[in-house]
Amino acid sequence: MTLEEVVGSGSTETKMETESHALEELVVAAQRQDCLTAGVYESAKLMNVDPDSVVLCILATDEEDEDDIALQIHFTLLQAFCCDNDINIVRVSGMRRLAQLLNPDSEDGNGNEPRDLHCILVTNPPVQPFQCKALQDVSNFCKESRYRNQWVPSLELQDR
Repeated sequence: MTLEEVVGSGSTETKMETESHALEELVVAAQRQDCLTAGVYESAKLMNVDPDSVVLCILATDEEDEDDIALQIHFTLLQAFCCDNDINIVRVSGMRRLAQLLNPDSEDGNGNEPRDLHCILVTNPPVQPFQCKALQDVSNFCKESRYRNQWVPSLELQDR
């Protein structure tokens, strides 16, 4: 008898769906409260200036991004920085869903380039702390993952 048979394989899937939903809630709430920074370069600049304000780093890719060597190098450097500064990290697949959450009116007729959503930082300014149950849930998920020696946990966001 395997562990999956004893515990039930559906419980892991349900937990991942719950964590993915919490991450979605967190991203929307952080954007609403102006506690979100999007873009690889923008994120790197913020972490260089004020790493203590960053509480979560979301590294997002899809299959077509896996072969982008420059992006993978940026991710490696960002992950190292986050680990050195005790910043929670989550790898996310589902860029389309992320774009839906952060750019609901992405039908831009002005020809503007879409936002870089490969790296997203959630910040917690000391003056007015960002309070959100979803932030606590995602932080707990990261902490539990580290206990299982999974330093950069992964979640999948499903299109809706």
